[in-house]
Amino acid sequence: MVIKVFLASSSGSTAIKKKQQDVVGFLEALKVEYSQMDIACNEDNRMWMRENVPEEKKPSNGIPLPPQIFNEDGYCGDYETFFDAKEDNQVYAFLGLPPPPGSKEALRAEKALIVENGNDAEEHPDDDTLKKEIPAEECNGGVHGEEEVTEEILSEEGGEVEESGGAEEKAAEEVAEAAEDTAPEEAAEDEAAEDEAAEDEAAEDKAAEDEAAEESAEDTEEASEDTKARVEEAEAEDEAEDEEAKGEDDQPVSEEEEELRQLEEEE
Repeated sequence: MVIKVFLASSSGSTAIKKKQQDVVGFLEALKVEYSQMDIACNEDNRMWMRENVPEEKKPSNGIPLPPQIFNEDGYCGDYETFFDAKEDNQVYAFLGLPPPPGSKEALRAEKALIVENGNDAEEHPDDDTLKKEIPAEECNGGVHGEEEVTEEILSEEGGEVEESGGAEEKAAEEVAEAAEDTAPEEAAEDEAAEDEAAEDEAAEDKAAEDEAAEESAEDTEEASEDTKARVEEAEAEDEAEDEEAKGEDDQPVSEEEEELRQLEEEE
């Protein structure tokens, strides 16, 4: 039996990435063999996943999101059901796999089998097969036998708790390492965005400087034209005054003005 985990290698959702890493990391910690089925790069995988997820497990829009877990063609569940099974130490039952010997799930199954066989023995006391499978002390209700079974179960459960705790700790470390691997990529993206923003700001500043320089040049040209017009106007006024003065000098002097001038010179 092969466990199939349908996931999206290029998902843009951080939540989906974390859920996928949690499932994959926990399966690797438990050393459960599985296959990753990428729905982002393979259209057949995506269509197969959508068709084989039960209708009652699909969201309201009818499109199930990764991760989705299958055992061969049998549907196991999504991330939420996987998480619940992990919290209840029922991952192997969730995956449809037999629990490894000595695991907590195996101890629970054995305990349930003992209880079930005990009930069957009470209903069928002449069944030799059941008598062979169940110790005589347990069939007779011996207190000593019950204490030994209880101590054995508690001892094995303690070892499984340590093993499960180590597996969960390892899975958490793997998830943390995956998050650290994605941190440099996010930092590079942020740096690129800052560089792009700085380039845009520099371009805007340069455009503003060019516009200011152009306006200054236009103002200087207008001032030059005004100054030139004033100079030309002043020159025209001076020429007019010179011509007027020259015209006065060219007028003939009367006899009275001539005599008055001679008297002024003699004095």
